[in-house]
Amino acid sequence: MTYAGDRTIYDADSHLMELPDFLSRNADQKTKSLLPDLGALLVGTFDAEAYANLDRHPEEYANKLASMGDALTKGPKWHEALGAFNGDERGRALNLLGFKQQIIFSSFCARLIFAASDDQLAYGAAAAHNRSMAEFCCQDERLMGIAMVPLQDVKRALTEINHAIELGLAGVWIAADAPGGRSPGHSEHNAIWSKLAEAGLPFIQHVGSAPLAIEDEWLNDGQPNSVSARGGAEVIGSKDLTVIHHASHKFLSTLILDGVLEAHPTLKGGIIEIGAGWVPDMLRRLDHATQIWAKSEPQLARMKRLPSAQARDQLRFTPYPFEDVAQLVSESSPELYMFSSDYPHAEGGRDPIGRFTKTTAALSPDEQTRFFSQNFLDLYS
Repeated sequence: MTYAGDRTIYDADSHLMELPDFLSRNADQKTKSLLPDLGALLVGTFDAEAYANLDRHPEEYANKLASMGDALTKGPKWHEALGAFNGDERGRALNLLGFKQQIIFSSFCARLIFAASDDQLAYGAAAAHNRSMAEFCCQDERLMGIAMVPLQDVKRALTEINHAIELGLAGVWIAADAPGGRSPGHSEHNAIWSKLAEAGLPFIQHVGSAPLAIEDEWLNDGQPNSVSARGGAEVIGSKDLTVIHHASHKFLSTLILDGVLEAHPTLKGGIIEIGAGWVPDMLRRLDHATQIWAKSEPQLARMKRLPSAQARDQLRFTPYPFEDVAQLVSESSPELYMFSSDYPHAEGGRDPIGRFTKTTAALSPDEQTRFFSQNFLDLYS
């Protein structure tokens, strides 16, 4: 019996754990000279000396992990997990997990690429990232890798999107900011949204699409014994969690009000590991804004579908395990939400299926199927 058991489950969020050469081994010479030390960014239980010259776990250790069987999610996390940094080994982990397909994100590259000091580093590192992601995923057809593409330079962005298509990657991770100082719905970006829609390649926002940490002044509470549980990568503190969705909330709201989803009805988007408790309220506000401002902002009056309908048709979100999925569905639409494991990150917990089974128990069988499989298939159709 696998961890998924009799359920048909598609996993909308998992990660590879980069080794220090993840970017440099596929970077061009000019980019290599600009890359920071990726090894210095790695967190969790990473031990550079222990992993030196390894491209997979030693066979004895891998066999020990595999012997956990359907309890694999209760085992080691980060680099110590089965299939953490080797695609063939990840296929072995999937045999135990029982997921039909699994989306793969990198863990440590997002801010390095999206907050790069210049475009040579941003696009050079993105190209290297996407080659290395494809290498990881090509070892098992169930692995679906996500490319990274900065959008500030439209010509370069289109080149890298085409590169991602050639590599067979499944989606394009973008930043949650105003690319190049422009709204995401700016006319210069139409070629990007058209290309993604025509290719059937969803845009993705994930933790790391914006800075993870709340600004330092909000941590200045005057209490000398106060601490934050930050730890790098996606390890955040309590204050960070409460506002982690703000950038994507703003990006999506602007994208919809600018008419991008309306103009490109086959364009899809996934918003991953940012939670979903904020989604029903965002959609209510967007519908309200569209109806109230239609006279003073005539472009809104041209919409044939309310924003909530556009989101239902074209966007998908992954709730956190502590969020009540049935409650979210009752306030919005069952088409909006997807299962995710976050394997092998610690934030995914030891039993993501168990936790989501509890919060989806009140849903109908059809709605449960949507959550665990169909909404994933709609996004990656």
